[in-house]
Amino acid sequence: MRIILKIVAAPFMLALTLIVAVLSFSVSVASWVAGILSLVFAVGGLFELFIQSHTPWGITWLVMAFLLSPFGLPAVAEWLICKLDGLNYSLKCFITD
Repeated sequence: MRIILKIVAAPFMLALTLIVAVLSFSVSVASWVAGILSLVFAVGGLFELFIQSHTPWGITWLVMAFLLSPFGLPAVAEWLICKLDGLNYSLKCFITD
């Protein structure tokens, strides 16, 4: 029975390996682009806050800059990829055990 489960789990392990690789590459490229956009939004937010004295728009721009920064959405994406990689590692251990 255990050998049947290993045979069934093998395609899922292969699919997860490919998915994690593609997602890791995509997130690294997207993080680079998001970092540049974060800088633009932060400068725009500071301009709105201090030069234009339009506080709601300045705060909105700064919140968007935080979400695009490496501490925002890219960090969430990396966490999800890490969890998928952990699942993949568990499947590999199950198959090779």
